[in-house]
Amino acid sequence: MPPAQTRRQRRMLIGLALLFFAPLALSFYLYYGHSTWRPGGRVNAGELVEPPRPLPDLTLPLSPSGETSRQFLKGRWTLLYVQHGNCDERCLKHLYDTRQVRLALDRDMNRVQRVFIADGDCCDMKALHEAHPDLIAVRASSADEPLLMQLPDADGPQNSQRVYLIDPLGNLMMFYAADAKSKGMLEDMKRLLRLSHIG
Repeated sequence: MPPAQTRRQRRMLIGLALLFFAPLALSFYLYYGHSTWRPGGRVNAGELVEPPRPLPDLTLPLSPSGETSRQFLKGRWTLLYVQHGNCDERCLKHLYDTRQVRLALDRDMNRVQRVFIADGDCCDMKALHEAHPDLIAVRASSADEPLLMQLPDADGPQNSQRVYLIDPLGNLMMFYAADAKSKGMLEDMKRLLRLSHIG
């Protein structure tokens, strides 16, 4: 075989190898190297808490009576909503949305619990329990301060109108803004439950 043809074939072989390996090497460098670049797209509707925040084990007073177990935020995925003061229309909508999200999970709904921390006089507790029989209603007190201090909200958790997501290991990992759509929350929960081997 003439030397010119051998060189041409060698160049073609090197070109094909570069065509295959160069994008792979570039992606590894961008992701694992010293670069700060990260892909801009995301699939989650909620805001990730990075890094996730471990929440303390607490015994909190239930409304109207009783108390939670010390590890009630572990073992299942938890949708947490905090309300100080009257439970207004927006508060009732968040409770409704989280209930509908949990029900829409169908066979997986038992892997998810809903926790509502509120003042004792926020609302008619009897009516609340009738409308939300699965809701764990915690009476706000000084005992919940170590938990509330971990919520990412510069203005104070009482003003946030956010729904927080806690994983089965007790880590705060995501939150939903006050105007977040329940459809996005449901899609996130379906994806997490499909991928998760815990809770």
